[in-house]
Amino acid sequence: MRDLVYPPVIAFARTAFKVLDLKVRITGAENVPRTGGALIALNHVSYVDFILGGYGALPSKRLVRFMAKEVLFRNRYSGPLMRGMHHIPVDRDAGAASYKQALEHLAAGEVVGVFPEATISRSFELKEFKSGTVRMAAEAGVPIIPMILWGTQRMLTKDHPRDFSRHRPISISIGAPITVTQDDDATEETANLRSTMAKMLDETIQAYPDQPATAWWLPAAYGGSAPTPEEAERLDREELARRAAKRQEPKNH
Repeated sequence: MRDLVYPPVIAFARTAFKVLDLKVRITGAENVPRTGGALIALNHVSYVDFILGGYGALPSKRLVRFMAKEVLFRNRYSGPLMRGMHHIPVDRDAGAASYKQALEHLAAGEVVGVFPEATISRSFELKEFKSGTVRMAAEAGVPIIPMILWGTQRMLTKDHPRDFSRHRPISISIGAPITVTQDDDATEETANLRSTMAKMLDETIQAYPDQPATAWWLPAAYGGSAPTPEEAERLDREELARRAAKRQEPKNH
């Protein structure tokens, strides 16, 4: 697969990280295989998780093909970049096509990135996981690489203004590969994956520097003022209701 767009995007991102003096700390980079297909499963707390998640695979010289909302591919600015980097558009009304494309990438020895929560977590804790990650890895015969991002929510996330302040610490924790097979129970293995990533998230939060009490970006369970998972779920439902109502509004001609 020819990559004419990805390398300059990486170079731009590295320059931006340097300008912002981001303190990116990657642990477990050796867990990303240097060859062959693999599925990276990431938590989702920010709109920039694609960028930092891909950065976490660079020590292994791998380019990650992320499964992302189809709307990003139709945007006049992000669309050419998403297509040029061979990311995978996800249309929730036609999910089979994106699933098939991801399997083709994995069969070709590519690394695919997926967010099992599907959407950004407003509580910054893990939401419920969809089983597609486990089912895809089992069908493709590739390992799942769990990855936790932390600190990205301070830059750009839901319900808060963007903040690209300098000197910000970013943590990327990468866990040991997880093997699943088609004989395994997808529901049970999805729960195991979530449990593994929850433990990794806790360890990453505990080790993260610069955590003032009651910070808005710190989960309520850790003393922060972020919404609890229950409050976050209510906010998600309200957001979906607003979107549905907007779709029903008559269009002006």
